[in-house]
Amino acid sequence: MHLKIAAAALAGLTLCAGAARATDFVTIPLETTINAPADAAWKKISGYCLIGTWFKTTCTITAGVDGQVGSVRTIAGRVEELLVAKTAWSYTYSQPKSPIDYHGTVEIQPIDKGHSRLLYTLVYDADALPKHEAADKAADKDRRTKQFTGLVATMKTVAETK
Repeated sequence: MHLKIAAAALAGLTLCAGAARATDFVTIPLETTINAPADAAWKKISGYCLIGTWFKTTCTITAGVDGQVGSVRTIAGRVEELLVAKTAWSYTYSQPKSPIDYHGTVEIQPIDKGHSRLLYTLVYDADALPKHEAADKAADKDRRTKQFTGLVATMKTVAETK
């Protein structure tokens, strides 16, 4: 009998602990078609620090080898992003010091000989936003979506230049 009560209490505590650690992961998937083959497009947009040019700010490699897994880029002198994965046509980065567990992936996919698809996906924990931002999670998501939609449009333009 005592064993059943203890097991029930433990189950209840486990559920409460899970609720206290609940997260609200937001995914922002952005996509556009590029009028260029994947290989040609990726060569123009795959530079790890090109994001500085597209956001009209600075970007420097502050650790590791540029564009290799483990390299760190610092954007605008304050945002550190660690390259955590890389393939022939993609890379994924994280912000290791971010309380919102922020990650992004940039990827090119071939469609046909003359076209490719650019995917830029952001993922973060909206429950961990600072209080002033968490008050309006929808507005935060809209702001990020607008900012990165502009970035994707710039990447498309660069990828399509002859």
